[in-house]
Amino acid sequence: MRKKSLTLLSDGYLFRKENTIYFENARGKKPLAIEGIYDIYIYGKVSISSQALHYLAQKGIAVHFFNHYGYYDGSFYPRESLHSGYLVVNQVEHYLDKNKRLELAKLFVIGGIKNMEWNLLKFKNKTKFKNYIEELNNCNKITEVMNVEGRVRAEYYNLWDETLPDGFKIIKRTRKPPKNEMNALISFLNSRLYPAIITELYNTQLTPTVSYLHEPHERRFSLALDLSEIFKPMIADRLANRLVKQGIIQKKHFREELNGVLLNEDGMKLVLEHLNREMDKTVQHPKLKKNVSKRRLIRLEAYKLVKHLVGQKKYEPLVAWF
Repeated sequence: MRKKSLTLLSDGYLFRKENTIYFENARGKKPLAIEGIYDIYIYGKVSISSQALHYLAQKGIAVHFFNHYGYYDGSFYPRESLHSGYLVVNQVEHYLDKNKRLELAKLFVIGGIKNMEWNLLKFKNKTKFKNYIEELNNCNKITEVMNVEGRVRAEYYNLWDETLPDGFKIIKRTRKPPKNEMNALISFLNSRLYPAIITELYNTQLTPTVSYLHEPHERRFSLALDLSEIFKPMIADRLANRLVKQGIIQKKHFREELNGVLLNEDGMKLVLEHLNREMDKTVQHPKLKKNVSKRRLIRLEAYKLVKHLVGQKKYEPLVAWF
């Protein structure tokens, strides 16, 4: 059975009875095919029994929680079953060694830049994107790399804006809260992509709290933020672009709240339907010579990082070819 992500938008109760997980809400009680669940995303007010959590942990199913506004709150991260002390030592060593850390940080940003460039071509923007790669290569500190990354994104959003319809311009990237509809859509998609990357990291031997571009902190999986640099343009931005240009997402799908603009319940449901479909969509991999889902591309990227850390093969960031 092919596993898929499960999204719970309504309020309810998730519990276990014998070897079956049930979700009960105002519409009734529904059994969930546990063997077909890849991970779970909870947007509603959902109570979970300890027996259900225990069973999900046994099956290695991560559960991600989002608040009333649709933003990521945290994850239930089952006990890791894939352990490698050798990889942990190498992963930490690459963080502690300034040059090794700097090399990886630059590569994550380069991957993001190249995917943004590819997006602008697909979005039919004819303005030439400034070449930041040389400037990035001359950086000697992580803060300098982050500065370049910030300026790249600012220019990227300005150029993307030239192709967006009136009423869905970014104007200026704003967060917490987003100040307009396009900012709200981008933030919502980015917030959903982050835990999807966490799930993929869980299914590798990587330690998700040791990162290179983003500073490791308590209470966050910062390696997922590193990888998101590559996948935000490739997945979140492309989907946001298509949803507004095809008129799938409209003004009626937003609400004003928190002195800003957020997706309403219908908007969240619609965006998540399209995102889940996008993540399951397959593309022909040029090296593997087979179809892989866009979700699987994230795992493959993590495997490439593992090979770099243990000295098998230099890491090269994924650049979209599709």
